[in-house]
Amino acid sequence: MLVLAVHLTIQAGREDEVAGLFRELQAASRREPGCLQYVVQRSRENSRRYLIYEQYKDEAALQDHRNSPHFKQYATEGVFPLVELRQAELFDPL
Repeated sequence: MLVLAVHLTIQAGREDEVAGLFRELQAASRREPGCLQYVVQRSRENSRRYLIYEQYKDEAALQDHRNSPHFKQYATEGVFPLVELRQAELFDPL
């Protein structure tokens, strides 16, 4: 199993737009055969901050996710242009 945790800060005034894009991305990603979990959360303390927690069965499943049409539509062309700060980190289970 492989875990990807992503922290994003979105441009001011674009938070609700991004929330809609994330709802679509989350729903589509959860239908991927190699995706074990895909959860998008919004900070209670700063509405511009999001946490995306993803679990995949392996590296190939993560690559399939990144190559999917819905990732391109909602992430690459939707969310990414509105990101002010991005921190991503891969984790392996113990």
